[in-house]
Amino acid sequence: MSASAQPGPDNLDLGGLPDLYEASVAELQEGLSKGLFTSADLVKAYLARIEEVNLQGPALRAVLETNPKALEQAAALDEERKQSGSRGPLHGIPILVKDNIATLHSEGMNTTAGSYALLGSVVPRDATVIAKLRAAGAIILGKASLSEWANFRGQVPSGFCGRGGQGLSPYVPLGNPSGSSSGSGIAAAIGLAAGTLGSETDGSITSPSNNNNIVGIKPTVGLTSRAGVIPISESQDSVGPMCRCVADAAALLSVIAGRDPLDDHTAGAPDPVPDYTSALVKDGLRGALIAVPPYRGEDEAIVKAFEEAITTLRSLDASVFEPPDFPDFDRKVSRDNEFKVMRTEFKVGVEKYMRELVEVPTGVRTLADLIKFNKEHADKELVEPYWTDHSTFIEANETTVDDAYREALIAGLQTGTRYIDGALQAFQVDALVMPTSMSSHAAAICGYPIITVPLGFLPADRPMPSAEPTRMKGPNEPFGIAFVGTAFSELKLVRFAYCFEQATKHRLKMRAYPEAAPKTQLRDVMTKSA
Repeated sequence: MSASAQPGPDNLDLGGLPDLYEASVAELQEGLSKGLFTSADLVKAYLARIEEVNLQGPALRAVLETNPKALEQAAALDEERKQSGSRGPLHGIPILVKDNIATLHSEGMNTTAGSYALLGSVVPRDATVIAKLRAAGAIILGKASLSEWANFRGQVPSGFCGRGGQGLSPYVPLGNPSGSSSGSGIAAAIGLAAGTLGSETDGSITSPSNNNNIVGIKPTVGLTSRAGVIPISESQDSVGPMCRCVADAAALLSVIAGRDPLDDHTAGAPDPVPDYTSALVKDGLRGALIAVPPYRGEDEAIVKAFEEAITTLRSLDASVFEPPDFPDFDRKVSRDNEFKVMRTEFKVGVEKYMRELVEVPTGVRTLADLIKFNKEHADKELVEPYWTDHSTFIEANETTVDDAYREALIAGLQTGTRYIDGALQAFQVDALVMPTSMSSHAAAICGYPIITVPLGFLPADRPMPSAEPTRMKGPNEPFGIAFVGTAFSELKLVRFAYCFEQATKHRLKMRAYPEAAPKTQLRDVMTKSA
């Protein structure tokens, strides 16, 4: 298998149809409206692309299962388009969603967080974000793999789950895809769907977006509903889009955002929901005031690219400050508090989720049940040699909602807001910008938004590290730049990120390594069905 990623082909003959590796939602919608192809054609093409690379070829293991009714739903949406026109930007557009986001069991797909423990479980309803996607005309193409239980089972390599096995990067053979929204990141990167949804507690959208050369928006906690999403932390969980470009992510966010009586945290969300696509302006950084926290402890290649990005931001008429007196942020103390909060909230939240399931064939209803299930099914769940740990489950099962939890929750909120809001106010700026690899933690503990866009790739001549079971920091591994703001500042962050993306177009400078890039295009499936 080749170790080199490749720039996109210059002479790909697609017969005037969009290249599904890179096609945006707007390009697909234009083709649909002109009758160049149908949503059924799109579904067939994406399913064929999944078939090429998911379990065959490089076996990237990005998708756990596909929707058996996707073609039927696509045909119905095609007919609706003919009869009454389009519902909007997502009409007939196939989307993959992380397997901790509930979809109706009657449709034929599971919701399991990647675990055999919930296989066959019957959810009471679609997750609210899924219901909103369906109402907008989107097709739920399938369930993306993930780091099992959203990476809250134990010390297990990112991208592994019992049901799907070890997910892999499409940029570095046997590379780390990061997680927990690993499958969503892999799938978006190489065009296995028009876009994907992920979820983040601390880094689970931003990190796989960083590693897979895509755009990820981790919304303010409460902007998007978590109802029907298998939880980790009520105070930190957020559902957001993971796409190839800012415009696509903004389109998805505009649909899934908004208040929901099933999630009290959404009561403070903007009403009406902003149209985030209105922020897609190419001069969006003009007059922007941006501060940069200390970043020079990062990988030297990332530091070099980030310093060039600062120059670019200034060339786009942003004022960028690198203040020496940035607010203190003790990451060790903060992470200790965060883990106390997450362990306690996970036990409460996951048991509430399982109690509300209509049916659980395995009989699992408590965290103790999950621990027992893993031990009894170690051949599927605690797999040698790298995936045997479920210590986080065990630690979480011993927690209670007590004063230590409440103190850690308050301390985390204060620490995060002091760092982000403190900097925004002290330096009178609109946002913070930093390498994506250092962006998630402060925003996680106070529930603030992040948008990450591609910035570059590690050097192609970097030595190929060993895979144990995946490779970390391999040659051509992507990395990103993150814009961070205060609560509900997504409109502003989208504006900044879009302007930077359009000026640089870093994503387009490297494609996945050849075997990981699916070959099927629209005309292939249209020719077969003609």
